[in-house]
Amino acid sequence: MTQPSPETYKAFHFDTEFDAGGSVLRPSTFQPMKRSYAPAEVEALVAQARLEAREAALAEVASVEAMAVAAIGQAIADAAPSLAHAAQMHREHSAELALAAGRIIALAALNHFPAGPLQAALEALGQEIDASPRLVIRAAGLDDAVRTRLQAVAIDAGFSGLIAFRDDPALPMAAFQLEWADGRADFDPAEAAVRMGEALTAALAAEAGHAENLSHGSSH
Repeated sequence: MTQPSPETYKAFHFDTEFDAGGSVLRPSTFQPMKRSYAPAEVEALVAQARLEAREAALAEVASVEAMAVAAIGQAIADAAPSLAHAAQMHREHSAELALAAGRIIALAALNHFPAGPLQAALEALGQEIDASPRLVIRAAGLDDAVRTRLQAVAIDAGFSGLIAFRDDPALPMAAFQLEWADGRADFDPAEAAVRMGEALTAALAAEAGHAENLSHGSSH
């Protein structure tokens, strides 16, 4: 049979110290266990227990919230590259769709008014060609009506020299070549569309690089 330790059956423990004259040098730290409580004391103990339980629960909730926020932040950080890639692909597809739609609209406009780009070029180049004695216009489909309209546009732009028209069936629809004394200009719808596509691709690539830099910077 196991013998209990001396502390379990010691009836009294005197730890008060006295001096030779009987004065207390160090009082006892022993406090007897309280075995009965008044109703007010019970209510106070219950209230204290509730307060401690509430504080412990709030602390646990705060800890869980902190872990949840950290987990959400980590999940967002992990998903950022995929989200950036998806956003970039969406931008590229949207830009390609818009460019394709623009080409269809431009083609319809050129079919309806093929001399439109040439007329716009004459209006824009008015200050460059106004002092030239001769202007050569090379394009396809230069009938009399188109020539008359282009002459009027050139005069309105300030050109007072001689206009020489060269009908070139080999040029694509709406394409043209302008030549004057100290310069020239040409336009090809297909080449213009290619340049627009290249410019759009370069802009999207630059935007993707900027977004990637921002993503890497926010992760540090």
